[in-house]
Amino acid sequence: MTIYPAIDLYEGKAVRLARGDYSKMTVYSDDPASVARGFRKAGASAVHIVDLEGARDGKPVNFGVIEDIIEKSGLEAQVGGGIRDLETIDSYLRMGVKRVILGTAAISSPGFLKDAINRYNGAIAVSADVKDGLVAIKGWTELSETGIIDFCKSTEELGVRTLICTDISRDGLLGGANAGFYKALRGTTEMYLIASGGVTALEEIMVLSNLGIDGAILGKALYEGRIDLAEAVKTASVRGIS
Repeated sequence: MTIYPAIDLYEGKAVRLARGDYSKMTVYSDDPASVARGFRKAGASAVHIVDLEGARDGKPVNFGVIEDIIEKSGLEAQVGGGIRDLETIDSYLRMGVKRVILGTAAISSPGFLKDAINRYNGAIAVSADVKDGLVAIKGWTELSETGIIDFCKSTEELGVRTLICTDISRDGLLGGANAGFYKALRGTTEMYLIASGGVTALEEIMVLSNLGIDGAILGKALYEGRIDLAEAVKTASVRGIS
């Protein structure tokens, strides 16, 4: 299983939200590239980056910061937040981003999602941020009317290969990953499935691995010192599915 340490960007800084609430934001670093270098030193091979302003407002604003992270860390990056057109996807891929994540657009513009999949294939991932069983949009500020199970089925039918799923009820609260939630998802899709939200302990990484989850995003637990990234990477590798 691949471990994806996370960097959420707001005004060029590395921050974390609690349950997607922009009023509950903690700033952890003014130098996100330095944070990413630390991830690389700890043994990570990839990084998960979200432009929070882009996610909320529908237009990415942290291009320069993201480019700096990629250039200085050497990590493979998957990036999301406010991506609504093919030109933005092109910009990120030319920058060296490995995987571009579509969130709100995957719900509100299925035609755009289909065009993106047809043009970029495996370079496109879809993010499903879930609250009360429904997919949230616009930086988690609104709930759609789409249930997560139906969403999984429809995106897979379109040809999406990678799904990143965040349980908003657990995100940023250090409460532990919702194993039952991810077990149910694993049973509905064959997509490459990345779990996000609440992972706090090495034991949870083992549980997710045993469920057949392909990747896990680590956020606040890293920044708060609740989990050691080097140990997390080692644990995932020891499970034999790195």
